[in-house]
Amino acid sequence: MSSPTRTIAIIGGGFSGTTVATHLLRLLDSEPTRIVLIERARCIARGVAYADREYKYLLNVPAGRMSANPREPLEFLTFARRRLPYATAEDFLPRALYGEYLESSLAHAELSARPDVQLSRVRAEIVEVSRDAHSGSIQLRATDGRTITADDVVMAFGNPAPASPPSLDGLLGSSRYSQDPWTAPSSCRPGETILIIGTGLTMADVVSATSVNCNDNVTIHAISRHGLLPPSQTAFRHAPCEGDSGALLREASFSIRRLMRSIRRLALATQRQGGDWREAVTFVRNLAPALWSRLPLREKRRFLRHVRAYWDVHRHRLPQETLAQIQQMRLRGNLRIHAGRLLSCERSGDKVKVTWRRRGATQLSSLIVDRVINCTGPDYNPHRSRDPLMHSLLAQRLASADALGLGLRTAENGALIDSGGRAAENFFYVGPQLRADYWEATAAAELRSHAERLATHLAEAGRERSSRARWSIREGWPVPEGATLPEGAAAR
Repeated sequence: MSSPTRTIAIIGGGFSGTTVATHLLRLLDSEPTRIVLIERARCIARGVAYADREYKYLLNVPAGRMSANPREPLEFLTFARRRLPYATAEDFLPRALYGEYLESSLAHAELSARPDVQLSRVRAEIVEVSRDAHSGSIQLRATDGRTITADDVVMAFGNPAPASPPSLDGLLGSSRYSQDPWTAPSSCRPGETILIIGTGLTMADVVSATSVNCNDNVTIHAISRHGLLPPSQTAFRHAPCEGDSGALLREASFSIRRLMRSIRRLALATQRQGGDWREAVTFVRNLAPALWSRLPLREKRRFLRHVRAYWDVHRHRLPQETLAQIQQMRLRGNLRIHAGRLLSCERSGDKVKVTWRRRGATQLSSLIVDRVINCTGPDYNPHRSRDPLMHSLLAQRLASADALGLGLRTAENGALIDSGGRAAENFFYVGPQLRADYWEATAAAELRSHAERLATHLAEAGRERSSRARWSIREGWPVPEGATLPEGAAAR
């Protein structure tokens, strides 16, 4: 008697979804399984981050720390050296090359998988999800009317689009405004003036591409509340920072003020010992999930209001080559960084009039620009999402947002928590919206661990079902779903 084929659907074929699928192909060994990897874009594995673009954007992390496989730390570097023989672990390599690596890893895992474990790549946009009340299976409906029924579903959508600040309401729908920076024109007219909202990593990407495509024929103004630019990455020591994790965890239980004071002391002590403050940031980043869980809710709100911008600018750093391009543009006067608050943007003929207030000033300032690009970063609040799939999840009460609007609530192994506070048994999320529970959940270093953990959980669940089925057949009576086998029964 053959076992029924289990279906695991993964919605999202970017880093997280591809990595989960790759691990599943390697781990599933107990029952016939069909993995359905669903992606609305043309290419699996690349997503927005690793798409092959005209400008060769660089990774923000050295090649030696970009493996998608926690068990093979140099896997990406080994792959990259097939194309770039002289690449080192400290090099910042093209993002498109990383997309090729993810595609190759998935293809290799597919070829090596058991014959009864199959991968289906489906190009579709899922807009609605529902659960069958009798079987517990999950139905996914796509925009073209197709329906996919799955025993287990993994939501693996990546970064959502930026929110549009109220000051830009007058430009919504205008060709003068790009709400999604990745759809903004990469070329520009001679003498064009551009306003970029935000001064973080996305701004750096847009400026770098513009500096190559437009040379000196463009003026860019970039504005953010603090006007902070990301610093450069450095080849700091890989020896562990000598911090006291217990002390930091204790401080987090009290207040963000005490925690930040301890982190500053750690950074200064690291520098006095000949190290780099980035080592201290990495040490804290590795503790981030535990620190975040210790902080009281009021202190998390205080962190988001007062500290977040400073943490982000020290945490998310740039390759030296990218930062050098930005500094050259500033020296030539093509890039001007402003600290202040944007008040309004209005059409003025074929231009845009921008009104803003410089940080610490009372009087208003104005700019006349040709177009505006939103680089404020992803808006993780599920309630503000424009994605119909997110709307369906919340409307069906299958998922719930956290109190701070940072993402989706999850339990162990990424199990989605519904509106009643119950963790799902066969419905999971992996991706940057895990920041609601872990704070640090946007880089490959964090997401690869979550992806492997979830894949391992799904594989083990299959082994348990297979063991129950074999035992019940041998003994001649059914085992209820969720029942525990007698000790040693699976080995009879």
